[in-house]
Amino acid sequence: MLGNKSIKKLRVHPGTELHLKNVETNWCHESAFEQSEDELKDEAKKLLKKNVQELEAAQELLYASDARAVLIILQGMDAAGKDGTIKHVMSGVNPQGCSVHGFKQPSAQELGHTFLWRYSSATPERGRIAIFNRSYYEDVAAVRVHPEWIAKQHLKIKNEEKFWQSRYDDINAFERHLTRNGTVILKFFLHISKDEQKRRLLARLDDTEKLWKFSASDLRERGFWKEYRHAYEQAISATSTAWAPWYVIPADFKWGARTLVAEIITHTISSLKLDYPPVDSAMKKQAAAARAALK
Repeated sequence: MLGNKSIKKLRVHPGTELHLKNVETNWCHESAFEQSEDELKDEAKKLLKKNVQELEAAQELLYASDARAVLIILQGMDAAGKDGTIKHVMSGVNPQGCSVHGFKQPSAQELGHTFLWRYSSATPERGRIAIFNRSYYEDVAAVRVHPEWIAKQHLKIKNEEKFWQSRYDDINAFERHLTRNGTVILKFFLHISKDEQKRRLLARLDDTEKLWKFSASDLRERGFWKEYRHAYEQAISATSTAWAPWYVIPADFKWGARTLVAEIITHTISSLKLDYPPVDSAMKKQAAAARAALK
């Protein structure tokens, strides 16, 4: 296991000013193992399998205890590996206790509300895990890169610095409200290099089975790489809090990113020290009666 020390290296501590260009995208650089890439890959796969099994048990306990909820937020550049991370990390989880939400462009109805409105109803109830594949952070990342989208919300930016700070404040207050009411929030930024994104986009174009994933907008948005990086740096720095921390996950190696995300989720749920509901004397009598009837 990676342990608390390694996990803390990935966490953006409150008050830290994040500079993504100084953060490695190569998982091997962050690894505590002094091994070759192939050895690291094998080690990561074993750890991922172990974490998936532990997460399966942890989710059952989470559901049975009915005391806490878990909200997982995944953000990153296009082709960062969000879909694959969800598929592999949550492969052992009971679908009845987990929901995945992918937020596309807001509808006319959603644009008529505050930017947080459409996300609030998708937050998990106690005992469940919800995953946001992109989230309200698009409203301080993509929208910041394309401020003309603000007009669709019938808003105007009079003071840019104050406008974005107000959104960060709203997000922090929203997440604080959730955590006070029992929701654990884990936020992951899948950090890939521009070269790796290029490789993955080309792979989509060259593979007929992956071509459906390609969108012309992917190439267009790639032209705003620096602007997106700056927007994420600002957002993550302003909203990584003690109650809802951000983790920057080196994601050039998909197997490495999945292992790290699984490790953090499993470690966090296990640290909640949840218990199965207590069994009182009345329930024991009912169980005894049912056992006798069945026999």
